[in-house]
Amino acid sequence: MAPDAPGSPPSRAVPAVLDLRDVLVRRGRATLLGPLDWTVRAGERWVIVGPNGSGKTTLLQVASTYLWPSQGAVGVLGEQLGAVDARELRRRIGYASPALAAALPAGLTALEVVTTARHAALGPWWHEYQAADLERAAALLERLGCGPLAARTFGTLSSGERQRVQIARALMPAPDLLLLDEPAAGLDLGAREALIERLDELAADPSLAAIVLVTHHVEEIPAAFTHALVLGAGRAVASGPIEAALSAAALGRAFGLPLVLERRDGRLAARRSGPGRGSPRPG
Repeated sequence: MAPDAPGSPPSRAVPAVLDLRDVLVRRGRATLLGPLDWTVRAGERWVIVGPNGSGKTTLLQVASTYLWPSQGAVGVLGEQLGAVDARELRRRIGYASPALAAALPAGLTALEVVTTARHAALGPWWHEYQAADLERAAALLERLGCGPLAARTFGTLSSGERQRVQIARALMPAPDLLLLDEPAAGLDLGAREALIERLDELAADPSLAAIVLVTHHVEEIPAAFTHALVLGAGRAVASGPIEAALSAAALGRAFGLPLVLERRDGRLAARRSGPGRGSPRPG
């Protein structure tokens, strides 16, 4: 971690939004994650980068309290997992993921999809919603650039539209912590850039204590994000302020190939380096 700027309070004085100590997740004989120590503090915007199977989604599931680790301690928003009702804690967490999107009924309108997050539900059938709930949901759709989609059914939306509706849904309970699992996956260039612009705007929102974004493409990292955790085979390869943690060397170790990392206008791009660049990899 980089030292604190002169005259600034030490980082340990800033409250921890996430605090993982010696966290390990096993399935049978396979270790999916860890052991891992990781702390996210208020005001930080983190990206988790790594190849497929490196433990990114598993880590986000632990952070969201939907997955309990096989060992270790997990602190979320000042509470200790196991010593607090996780259902209540989840009301302070906004969470968007491909698994959640697949579970949302395709026949719900975009407005209903967002509104149901008021009670952390997948459908509107068992809860009552006030006019203020509908107004907030509509305002969040507008904020994410999809106000005209409010009456469209979720199943008829494009991938980019569904991703933005999901983020609006994650913001519905006015969360302290926002967790986004690969929100740009499967988007075309235009939809990806529009989404990254929205994420940059969210990064400036002081009501969000912390944001954590999962991706395996550095090109999808918004310029406003401040910190990075690079995962490889379930372990931390590098962690800290983004300028130091996201190096070509760290990414190369995580992905298992030599890389060139370029920075331009606050955005990153990575490509393979060396004489073999551009040639197909063997079998």
